[in-house]
Amino acid sequence: MTTIADFKAKMPDGTTLDLSEKKGDVLLVVNTASQCGFTPQYEGLEELHRELGDKGFEVIAFPCNQFGAQEPGNAEEIANFCSLKYDVTFPLMEKVDVNGADADPLFDWLKKEAPGLMGSQRIKWNFTKFLIDREGNVVKRYAPTDTPKSMRRDIEKLL
Repeated sequence: MTTIADFKAKMPDGTTLDLSEKKGDVLLVVNTASQCGFTPQYEGLEELHRELGDKGFEVIAFPCNQFGAQEPGNAEEIANFCSLKYDVTFPLMEKVDVNGADADPLFDWLKKEAPGLMGSQRIKWNFTKFLIDREGNVVKRYAPTDTPKSMRRDIEKLL
């Protein structure tokens, strides 16, 4: 696997999104959770998505329950929470694991392409973010503490 276009992601309704359809767009792939201290970042992610979407930018969120069981809901509950609380319009994928033996292959690839501190290939917490360029390459990994606003300049450079 060499670019994000080599992967598929499952939607909450069971259909598959072929990520090759996103080639040509700048993407921010985020593992999310509804009951995390970083959950308010949904607001900033949505702002980026709306303000830069017409330039070819998209946020893609992958709910994950691996960190403090902070995403316990089912797909419908997660979608309702994100819609009602943060008016999220960017795609929410099926809930995935991002670490361990059952990690989604996309996240295994993202971690390999952009390791964390000291070369770690583990994701340490919710709202770790990966910036993908128009060719489908990982450009940068952002920590959960990096706010969407702080990433805007990097995103705009790729647009």
